[in-house]
Amino acid sequence: MKIYLVGGAVRDALLGLPVRERDYVVVGASPEAMLAQGFRPVGKDFPVFLHPDTQEEYALARTERKSGRGYHGFTVHAAPDVTLEEDLARRDLTINAIAQAEDGQLIDPFGGRKDLEARLLRHVSPAFVEDPVRLLRVARFAARFAPLGFRVADETLALLRQMVENGEIDALVPERVWQEIVKALATDHPARFFEVLRATGALARLLPELDALFGVPQPEQHHPEIDTGLHSLMVLQQAVRLGADGPTRLAALLHDLGKGSTPRELWPHHYGHERRGAQLVERLAERLRLPAHDRDLAIMTARWHTHAHKAFELRPSTLLKLLEGLDALRRPERFAHFLLACEADARGRTGFEDRPYPQAAFLRQALAVVKRVAVQPLLEKGLRGEALGRALAQERIKALKQLKGEHV
Repeated sequence: MKIYLVGGAVRDALLGLPVRERDYVVVGASPEAMLAQGFRPVGKDFPVFLHPDTQEEYALARTERKSGRGYHGFTVHAAPDVTLEEDLARRDLTINAIAQAEDGQLIDPFGGRKDLEARLLRHVSPAFVEDPVRLLRVARFAARFAPLGFRVADETLALLRQMVENGEIDALVPERVWQEIVKALATDHPARFFEVLRATGALARLLPELDALFGVPQPEQHHPEIDTGLHSLMVLQQAVRLGADGPTRLAALLHDLGKGSTPRELWPHHYGHERRGAQLVERLAERLRLPAHDRDLAIMTARWHTHAHKAFELRPSTLLKLLEGLDALRRPERFAHFLLACEADARGRTGFEDRPYPQAAFLRQALAVVKRVAVQPLLEKGLRGEALGRALAQERIKALKQLKGEHV
């Protein structure tokens, strides 16, 4: 029995990055031998065991053979006669196919160290095309390692395009696509994930609403970058820069989906894109089965972001309509995420990256003002039901009018 450290732990250590978790491959062992040494089995599709002390994962060396469609269509063979090189050969990228022996020696049959130095994401073998999840993983690695200067190798990019053309990617289930998007959004350069998907043709298959934005122009005075797709990726990166969480980054990315459905004869203007965008986000969320919080924040951002930008111009009654439409009184935390997405939108334009966004502070003030309007005096007047609602709205509008007077 020989044990090797494999995968991300070896790769990240060679890159000088922190190693978060360690995975091991065991060569020359059987499940019975692992159990005899106190390892606990956890693998469903192939033999994986947890170390009795460290709880780290140890997998028996295995090979995989394509036996059906999609990423579940594999026959796994794990046995003592499977070699380390055979196990490494089934991995996706050369930089993930480096092993380290217990004495520290590196085993690198596919040139992973060379590709690390060249900052290349390159597939290990032609068998790469058999698992469609790998396309998403490569795009995610491109996003994760973008700050280090990594790029997808030309031959691997060609292979990814082939996977899309062959329809292999259509076997991906929504939950797995969403899982990879979440991981990509958590990186420092998530825009790169979507750029790689677009370069392979996968974006049009997985997120056609987002793909439709590329090539759609916007008024140059407001959007010097002009292209709506480029703007959306810039907004996403601004959300990262502002410290936004994953759901807010997603809302920032999807805020302008409605512009992809604007008739060409109206370009570069996009009247009514907010309502159309909210509908498209809802459709996308249903297809990918997004969590309710992520879905609602993205829909609200698409629907109301233009109102936020024009906050100082809104009538008090429209300001109240905005706060109510966002359910800001009951969901102030989500309102804060909405404002962050709107600020990312305002800054996600060429030359606007560092421009202040005072609308956010003003809208926070507006919410505070509305919250301070007391209901009790209206109740004491005997108002109930619809009459109470109308009177409360009038008092809130009066308070917002006073606030706006202070900002003139």
